[in-house]
Amino acid sequence: MTHIDAGAGLDPVHPVAPPGTPSTGLTRAQVAERVARGQVNDVPVRSSRSLAEIVRANVFTRFNAIIGVLWIVTLFVAPIQDSLFGFVILANTGIGIVQEWRAKKTLDSLAVIGEARPTVRRDGRSVEVPTSAIVLDDLVEIGPGDKIVVDGVCAEAEGLEIDESLLTGEADPVLKRTGDRLLSGSFVVAGGGAFTATKVGREAYAAQLAEEASRFTLVHSELRTGISTILKYVTWMMIPAALGLIVTQLVVKSNDFKGSIARTIGGIIPMVPEGLVLLTSVAFAIGVIRLGRKQCLVQELPAIEGLARVDTVCLDKTGTLTEGGMDVSALRMLDGADEEHARKVLGALGESDPHPNASLQAIIDAYPDSEEWRCVESLPFSSARKYSGAAFSEGDGQVSSWLLGAPDVLLGADDPALAETSRLNEQGLRVLLLARAARGLDAPEPAEDARPVALVVLEQRLRPDAAETLRYFADQHVHAKIISGDNAVSVGAVAQKLGLKGAAVDARKLPAELPEMARAMDRATVFGRVTPRQKREMVGALQSEGHTVAMTGDGVNDVLALKDADIGVSMGSGSEATRAVAQIVLLNNSFATLPSVVAEGRRVIGNITRVATLFLVKTVYSVLLALLVVCWQVEYPFLPRHLTLLSTLTIGIPAFFLALAPNTERARPHFVRRVMRYSIPGGLVAGLATFATYLLARHHYTGEGALSAETSAATLTLFLISMWVLAIIARPYTWWRIALVAAMGVAFLFVLIVPWLQDFFALRLVGNTMPWAAVGIAAVAAAALELMWRWVDRRFPA
Repeated sequence: MTHIDAGAGLDPVHPVAPPGTPSTGLTRAQVAERVARGQVNDVPVRSSRSLAEIVRANVFTRFNAIIGVLWIVTLFVAPIQDSLFGFVILANTGIGIVQEWRAKKTLDSLAVIGEARPTVRRDGRSVEVPTSAIVLDDLVEIGPGDKIVVDGVCAEAEGLEIDESLLTGEADPVLKRTGDRLLSGSFVVAGGGAFTATKVGREAYAAQLAEEASRFTLVHSELRTGISTILKYVTWMMIPAALGLIVTQLVVKSNDFKGSIARTIGGIIPMVPEGLVLLTSVAFAIGVIRLGRKQCLVQELPAIEGLARVDTVCLDKTGTLTEGGMDVSALRMLDGADEEHARKVLGALGESDPHPNASLQAIIDAYPDSEEWRCVESLPFSSARKYSGAAFSEGDGQVSSWLLGAPDVLLGADDPALAETSRLNEQGLRVLLLARAARGLDAPEPAEDARPVALVVLEQRLRPDAAETLRYFADQHVHAKIISGDNAVSVGAVAQKLGLKGAAVDARKLPAELPEMARAMDRATVFGRVTPRQKREMVGALQSEGHTVAMTGDGVNDVLALKDADIGVSMGSGSEATRAVAQIVLLNNSFATLPSVVAEGRRVIGNITRVATLFLVKTVYSVLLALLVVCWQVEYPFLPRHLTLLSTLTIGIPAFFLALAPNTERARPHFVRRVMRYSIPGGLVAGLATFATYLLARHHYTGEGALSAETSAATLTLFLISMWVLAIIARPYTWWRIALVAAMGVAFLFVLIVPWLQDFFALRLVGNTMPWAAVGIAAVAAAALELMWRWVDRRFPA
């Protein structure tokens, strides 16, 4: 007999294999021989990129190629000061590589902790080995919840049912017998056995599907998609603006060649938001490192962002809100049954199952087997059926069949034992019914006319951190739905103990149609007697109403729902199958870690939205300045060194701190719209004000050195406006944000007053009239920015 919270579909009865000598598996010498031939399961770890791939991803980008070419040209035609932007890009790329490498090491170390360790039989002994250590012809032992990690042929089967839905889409488990083929990527839902590995490594079925086959779904990242969209539009804007700038500076204006090249490059470089992708990657990487310290394995980086956007979290009760272990608190006899005999039956049921779950383990602990009976038939447990069974040959030679499962499934609706069951369920206790079957286990309905013998009362242990975590979700306006296979009244009582309000519904009474199911789920909070297929349908129903759904679970019956949810969260102690399809694995089995994941996601989303606005304001005003220069046919106002200085002080350094700062803002959708509604007006105001100062300076200054003075005045205006943009982005103010903005202002002032820095950056404010005019224009632009952004907030709310 096998008893687990898993599986759906078939109700097979399996004769128990007669005793015999099982296969001893490979010898140590045979394993070494296969390793030497390369017949080993050497599929690379899916969640980790190599150092070479990390370097390639950070170095060989479209914008790095553009900037790299311009940098090389600048090194030949201009002073080293104008080549500073290239060194900044090198530093940024280096930071990105280091942070991602740190994140990789964190992920790899956590993956080792959470890695499945299949049991193989070698030299007649069962040993656990890493998945990568399985060799061809290994005899791999499997039980409920185990994932089939390589292709093979079934060598031993005892009520073995395999779920291949993640490969074939078929939800019903498939009964496997000796000689049947097993495919990697499927998992065991009932029974147990062993199989011989016939295809390992890249030859296995799941490996051939794709590198991502073991994951089956990829998390959608609105941040990354949005940034890619923005970069696409930036590229389209850059091309005509850059071409016009080149023609103007090299052909229309009769400047010296090297000076024209430097100013052309000075106009093109700031159009590229080169640090935006870097800071997004760094923010994700540091989030992985922070969560790794809390024993949270993020198997897909955007999952951090995804969980922050979740508005509904579906929780499996057992293993999530309650601890895995249970205790038998009482055995209540029915209809005058013999308690001593019932204890023997329960002991025999426990002994006959090689893979007991938490409920049966509690029974095993309470009622040791008397070894008087021999199991001759077994009916595996499935979540769809809600009971299991076994037939025993007792000491007198008689054969008796017994069932153990949900009272409200095994008993008729008017049975008086149900009233006692309801009273116990209302106390939050879990109740199983031991019944003697009137029919054989191979009958179409073996539970029909079964005679109730005893109620087994189990006490569940609530997780001490569950109530606080549920309060956190409620405070954050995230709706919690408890979805369990247990009795709805019992689950409702547990929910009330945890402070979760709402009606408890028996899922067997839910409508099958999607819209009606979605409405029913909106009205209720707790759902009991849910089958694995229903869990999947309930997730789909919530998604059909526009909800972003996270699903937590640890049992095989949660796999399909975890796969379909927007974010799947598995406990580290959960089955191998659940860990394989989940995007987030809580290795410490602590439900209380989830708020930390939500907080990290909110930090990433909120902060990247802030810094993206900074970068794109620069892109907008750079494109606008290039177009205005082309239309007026004047020299471009800046050299590369000026914009490197401005970018570093108003974007680069502040963005790094802002991107990694704490942020508890609720995650909101429409990333591109929210960024562009600020970037476009901010860039337009900055560009127009800067160009107005530049034209005014061109009329004010004459003679030798006029261009340098004009550039200095325009730089002052652009810096002050950019500082105001930074001051707006940094809100709400804290002491360190104020200090950050002030430090950038002091740094620029330092450049203006130190002679050698004036020479280095070619910044010298000439006279009093034009510098103060530049300050006045910047003040008017700052006021316009403030009014415009407030109007945008009212007119286009996020």
